[in-house]
Amino acid sequence: MPSPTQIGTAGLQGWRVKAADAVAEPLARRSPLQADQVRAAMGALFFVLALSYVIKTVAAATRAAGSGATAARVRRGPVVG
Repeated sequence: MPSPTQIGTAGLQGWRVKAADAVAEPLARRSPLQADQVRAAMGALFFVLALSYVIKTVAAATRAAGSGATAARVRRGPVVG
């Protein structure tokens, strides 16, 4: 079974790996966390942010499909005037 650190670092792909690597050591020196724990936390954060984006997009598309409006109009609200 993978450890929480392994699961968190799995969320790091592409440019996110470089960002996590750039801040992991400096943060580890200034905190009680180890560098791999900092990377895992950043991976989990990036995963949650991506998931929230997808959920908001699906919710907006669902509302738009139900009302016949475009997704952009649902996010901004109704056009007045």
